[in-house]
Amino acid sequence: MTTLASVLPTTPVTGPPARFRDLLASEWIKMRSLRSTPWTIALTVLFVIGSSAVATVADNAARSGPPDFLPYDAYPPDGYWTLILVASSMGALTVVSEYSSGLIRTTTVAVPARGSVVLAKAAVTAALWTAVGTVISTGSFLVSQAILSGRHTEVPLTHPGVIRALVASALLAPVCALIGLGLGVLLRHSAATMVTSVLTLLMLPPMFSESDRWSADINHAMVSAAWKRLVQSWEPDPGSLGYTATVPGSWIVYALWPLIMVALAVLVVRHRDV
Repeated sequence: MTTLASVLPTTPVTGPPARFRDLLASEWIKMRSLRSTPWTIALTVLFVIGSSAVATVADNAARSGPPDFLPYDAYPPDGYWTLILVASSMGALTVVSEYSSGLIRTTTVAVPARGSVVLAKAAVTAALWTAVGTVISTGSFLVSQAILSGRHTEVPLTHPGVIRALVASALLAPVCALIGLGLGVLLRHSAATMVTSVLTLLMLPPMFSESDRWSADINHAMVSAAWKRLVQSWEPDPGSLGYTATVPGSWIVYALWPLIMVALAVLVVRHRDV
């Protein structure tokens, strides 16, 4: 025992603390090493852009008349509801997969600053899905306008409402991915996180109409409702009995949801055992 004790180090061996760029590199390696990630992204890109093509071909109203921007041809809700579902699910999996496999314990031992780990995950997730969203949004617009050019109803990128719809559709992916990531940290369970994401992002908004002020306020605070308002290229009818969301308010919804979810995730992970 005396000989063994004399061999063992009396002080813990510590290395230099991990820098934030090291955490970013680690999270990127984790994400791209999963075979499902590129396949999921590729299929999502093809499906959403394909839905834009189908919606444009099926729109008989766009066969004649003066050129106008048709947002629900370039950005059909059905295709972008799928993007919301996939992005939020993939964002959640960056966290819940580590909890389910137990890898999160190794991560927190290597990097005791848990908040920095969450921020690194959020940064990598936001960067990846911003790139994916940009490809999808730009591709949707180009494909729809290529089809409409055969009917002489295509519009240029400088047409009123096009840039706003393009940017809003591109940012929809990172916004939903960060919401999913935040829910993953808070719930730490795959099924619960997926169900909550679907309920919050897709199922809850249609439950609140715009006919009453209180109901409209709740509806306008949802991400999918904000996206629909930002994509909409026409102004609301002044004589309408409903309450319509504003464009600045919709941008605020886009900003607040991911900021609040990531902030809650950082706060919770600092005060909770893994």
